Amino acid sequence: MRKQLFFPFLFLILFFLCTKIFAQIAPAPPLRPDNITSILEKGGQFTSFIRLLKATQVADQLNNQLSTPNPNDGLTIFAPSDNAFSALKPGTLNSLSDQEKLQLVQFHILPTLMSTSQFQTASNPLRTQAGDIKSGKFQLNVTTASGNQVNITTGVVNATVANTVFSDRRIAVYQVDQVLLPLQIFGPTPAPAPAPAKPEKDVPVSTPKASNGDADTDSSGAMILKFHPMAMVAFGFALFGAIFWSL
Repeated sequence: MRKQLFFPFLFLILFFLCTKIFAQIAPAPPLRPDNITSILEKGGQFTSFIRLLKATQVADQLNNQLSTPNPNDGLTIFAPSDNAFSALKPGTLNSLSDQEKLQLVQFHILPTLMSTSQFQTASNPLRTQAGDIKSGKFQLNVTTASGNQVNITTGVVNATVANTVFSDRRIAVYQVDQVLLPLQIFGPTPAPAPAPAKPEKDVPVSTPKASNGDADTDSSGAMILKFHPMAMVAFGFALFGAIFWSL
């Protein structure tokens, strides 16, 4: 009787233990190639970049593009590792406006699918989602591409493609060892234009004061004679005497 009770009880214990063990070693959920967050989370070292993708809503835009059955040109994404973000100066991201954060994320995305071998024949500059060729802004340049080694420059930093995180016919995700800082945001600030020279003030020409003598000059330049009253009386007597003696 005891043996009949012991074996069913032992079987239940073994079943419970096996269920718990298999639950712990259950495989991770399958990678979703139509979800950029899923791809980066699988990489395991892109927490900061994922946070930026979500904050700027670029993640949703990329997922919509990836959900298209037959994308036109595909996408290439340069994903900086968490170590790359840690190497930035403190406060770098916090100093950016929302528009600049969006441009920073889009600067890491090429609107075309590129394999590592295609970088060897790529024509500079590379257009990013942050700009276009006509404006000449937010562009990347490939500086070295030999074998699997690809180096790119932004005009501010030089980065190396460390490895391929994911690649299929729609998207290629490459790990880069530097955050790609665009020249239009992180480049040197142009020196301010010099202030225009102030015009020299006209110095007024002082008019000499008229002397207190007997002759003054009016505004037309004519001479004005001034006679003293006593002199006029003396002149009158002299004139009268001359007339009188001449008679």
